[in-house]
Amino acid sequence: MSAKKFFTPEQQLAIQKAIADAEHSTSGEVRVHIDDECKGDVLDVAADVFHKLKMNKTELRNGVLFYLAVSNRKFAILGDKGINQKVPENFWDTIKDVMLEHFKQQQFTEGLCKGIEMAGEKLKSHFPLQSDDTNELSDEISFGK
Repeated sequence: MSAKKFFTPEQQLAIQKAIADAEHSTSGEVRVHIDDECKGDVLDVAADVFHKLKMNKTELRNGVLFYLAVSNRKFAILGDKGINQKVPENFWDTIKDVMLEHFKQQQFTEGLCKGIEMAGEKLKSHFPLQSDDTNELSDEISFGK
C-alpha cells in the first residue's frame, strides 16, 4: 500500500481538519508526513523529515511532527525544542500509546486525529494563540516517495 493511498480522500480531509482544529488556539504548528516505508530508525528518519519540512524554523520552535511509515507500520512523534522544554519527558510516549490502541483496531484515522488533538491541547496550554499569529507551516499532509 502506498502512502498516498493509505488514507482515503475523506480521511485525509479529517486529518487536515484535526490539524487546523489543533492549531486554532495555539501558535504551535502540527504536520503529518506519511512514507511508504521507513528505512532505518524511525526517530532518525522522522528527524530528517522534520528538517526537510523546515519545522525547526518556526519562530517559537513549537512544531510537532506525526510521522507514519505505512508498509512497515512504524510511527513517531517529534516535537521541536520549544515544546519539548515544556512537556513532561514521557509526553510523546503517552500520545503514541493512545494512538497505538486505535491502530491495533485498524482505526488509523481516529488514532492519528486523537494524537493531533492531544498535542494541540498541550500546545495551546504552553503556546496560546497570539493576535499577530500566522500559520507558519502548511496543514496539508506531506508524502514521501
